[in-house]
Amino acid sequence: MAIFFMFGTYTKESAKEISAERTKKAVTVIERLGGKIKSMYSLLGEHDLIFIVDLPDVQNAMKVSVALHQLTGINFTTSPVVNVEEFDKLIGELKEM
Repeated sequence: MAIFFMFGTYTKESAKEISAERTKKAVTVIERLGGKIKSMYSLLGEHDLIFIVDLPDVQNAMKVSVALHQLTGINFTTSPVVNVEEFDKLIGELKEM
């Protein structure tokens, strides 16, 4: 499993449909596509939401991002992440080249 940050931005129409029920449907979509929600937050600023999700791979992340947009109308930007310790290790390997 890999961790992905999913940044959501409401459209005018998607903001009208905010509800706990829609959130439950979104979680179900993520789970059906092999994912697991680590956490979900509402934000102020450039993005309105962030979902932190474990997903099997990039292909499933693409499916989830599109499926959530189809369900909610929310625009998602989805990014894979690496924890800082792993990042330091990866970059350290470059110094050995």
